[in-house]
Amino acid sequence: MKRPAWLPDSLVLMLIATVALAMLVPVHGRGVAVLDVLTQLAVALLFFLHGSKLSRQAVLEGLLHWRLHALVFAATFVLFPLLGLALRPWLEPLVGSTLYLGVLFVCALPSTVQSSIAFTSLARGNVAAAMCSASTSNILGMALTPLLMAAMAPAIGASAGAGAVHLSWHTFEGIVTTLLLPFVAGQALQRWTGPWVARHRAWIRISDQGTILLVVYGAFSAATVQGLYRHLPLATLLALLGVCALLLALVMPLLTLLSRALGFSREDEIAIVFCGSKKTLASGVPMAQILFAGQAVGLLVLPLMLFHQLQLMVCAPLARRYARQAA
Repeated sequence: MKRPAWLPDSLVLMLIATVALAMLVPVHGRGVAVLDVLTQLAVALLFFLHGSKLSRQAVLEGLLHWRLHALVFAATFVLFPLLGLALRPWLEPLVGSTLYLGVLFVCALPSTVQSSIAFTSLARGNVAAAMCSASTSNILGMALTPLLMAAMAPAIGASAGAGAVHLSWHTFEGIVTTLLLPFVAGQALQRWTGPWVARHRAWIRISDQGTILLVVYGAFSAATVQGLYRHLPLATLLALLGVCALLLALVMPLLTLLSRALGFSREDEIAIVFCGSKKTLASGVPMAQILFAGQAVGLLVLPLMLFHQLQLMVCAPLARRYARQAA
């Protein structure tokens, strides 16, 4: 039976239900560690399945697709920061200087890995290129994000001190152990696991969606336990949400137009739109603790929390629409 046009996307409904659950029954205490382990296992399984599914030729083409990566990196580390600076006359009076610095921090962050690849997969895009682009973006972001923040907000760089910003390899290690190694294992075992994966594509879709739901639940649980959403008036939260929506409304259509104008395929366009419009929460929060040491980190990461949730909500129906067009 055809789905009625007025009915919300099923993944969006699951995301809304997950957010409600996280706000009503947040995970805390020892449960946080358990949820972290489950999320890591889900992400590892996701990449193992993708490694089993993708042909080695597709992976090689993804690695060598430099034009796609250049466009994604330009959107992540050039377009977003320029938008954040250009909108300052309107944004700073709207949300205040502290939260505006948080918005600039969002603009300086690298792309997220898990959801970019999961949505690219759901939309039937170039998963190999998305994986290479998003992972490389995270590694480069360890150096580029602090440099961008020091350039865009000198007060932040000065308060941290030139020698106080120490780049950690924790993010790099996480990418290698949680994402790269399972993917390589899937590639190595593809001869045996590939036929099973091909016969059970529904499991890959469940893995994609389940990973996204786990990330959303963990993020909103942390925000609920910390009481981030109780420290600000509702009007300010709505204003921040509007700022995040504005950034997405500017970046995503522009990336779509640029992808088509530059002659990228539909699969490449999907990878560009999803990788180039995302900002990482997993790497952003630890980075904020270093860059904003001694400041109100909880408030400064609030724009990132909102942006992270909004990008998931926006990309879910978009990925479904891409998939329907490919069917």
